Amino acid sequence: MKYRHILEKAILPLGDVMTGSAFMQDLRRLRKEDMLSRAALQNLQMIRLSRLLEYAVHHSAYYKRFRDFQSDDPVRFLKRFPILEKSTLRENIDAIVTKDKKNLIRQNSSGSSGFQTTVYFDKGEQSFQRAQQIRWWEWAGYEIGRPILQTGITPNRGLVKSIKDRLFRTYYLPAFAHTEEEVFRALEWAASQKTTPVLAGYASSLYVLAEIARTHRIDARFKTAISWGDKLFDHYRTSIESLFHTRVHETYASSEGFMIAAQKDLPYMYIMTPDVYLEIVDDEGNEVPDGEMGHVIVTKLNNYSMPMIRYRIGDLAVKLPESEYPESRELNYPLLKRVVGRDTDIIKTRSGKFMVVHSFTGIIEHYPQIRQYTVIQRTLDGIEIQYIPDKEFHPSILHKIENTIRDHLKESDFIITFKRVDYIPASPSGKPQIIQSYLENI
Repeated sequence: MKYRHILEKAILPLGDVMTGSAFMQDLRRLRKEDMLSRAALQNLQMIRLSRLLEYAVHHSAYYKRFRDFQSDDPVRFLKRFPILEKSTLRENIDAIVTKDKKNLIRQNSSGSSGFQTTVYFDKGEQSFQRAQQIRWWEWAGYEIGRPILQTGITPNRGLVKSIKDRLFRTYYLPAFAHTEEEVFRALEWAASQKTTPVLAGYASSLYVLAEIARTHRIDARFKTAISWGDKLFDHYRTSIESLFHTRVHETYASSEGFMIAAQKDLPYMYIMTPDVYLEIVDDEGNEVPDGEMGHVIVTKLNNYSMPMIRYRIGDLAVKLPESEYPESRELNYPLLKRVVGRDTDIIKTRSGKFMVVHSFTGIIEHYPQIRQYTVIQRTLDGIEIQYIPDKEFHPSILHKIENTIRDHLKESDFIITFKRVDYIPASPSGKPQIIQSYLENI
């Protein structure tokens, strides 16, 4: 593709020079690593794990106390670190960060658990994360420059994102509250493209698009589909693939910057071992055998600005035993069998609009004064947001959250109430559930 060649050889490298990033360099590196043998990938992971741990105990005030635990075996050294809980992360951010926060990029996140977290990256680390995402897209069949319909929670794109959207031929569909009219326009755009576009976005959001297409018998086609952000349930996949005549590729990452695993040619996901060290542990923190379900504990191997060692994301997952590996597979990374996560529901309004879990995380993540929350819907007329306040909380924050939700939803008669609580129970997966919908019971 001529346009792709221009992007990769001229425009994107020039953008790296102008912004001080290394996107194309990182992407080329990732492409080369995909060709490595299993032994080479394992060796690369151990080298990077050793470097990260060494750096952390010498440059992070929080991790310096583990300096005496050092070992020539990086895995043995790693196991001497305690599991990093979200609450511990919140309470020790200043001690964990190794660089001047004024020069770092701050990212607030609630993830899909309802817990607020804050992480920091430098430009290079952020650039690498973007390159990893594009590489996963390429695994799914995307080529740089191919038109793409993308859903997300950043409707105000700004100058840089607007330029990116234009260069990458992106139609950006805000996922805060999908209306049928918005979906119609997006699918019309997709149908008008000379080159079959790609579909990408939150799993629940793509499912909503597919169901609207089903209801109105819209015949839309995509070269491939890529999901992220929330669990891709079987009925989501079936609907998206059948309605859009495509195949869905699931990716597994977190808004704290962990790029963990993604699908390519198999029903399983390849684990990005050169960039993360993934553990699956039981309730006591002991690693479980492959094939058994446990808590996801992950160490990011390329974030030196804010080392996050043995971080508990809040998911349950299962690694695929090597005895069950397919005889033929395209890459030599180890395989993740499945992510259990928790059942993410969808909020519906009486007028037919839809809000997914990221309709709320994209708003409430900007208010760290809310420690945890859950959204409950019992009727089509409104929702109740139960919340646990944190430090510096003030009731005015609730008004700001409500107003922002209404700005996106554009429904004045939709009732939004708040209830302060002391405890929010976890779902069966062990992870707090942001959306609890009881509409099927009414």
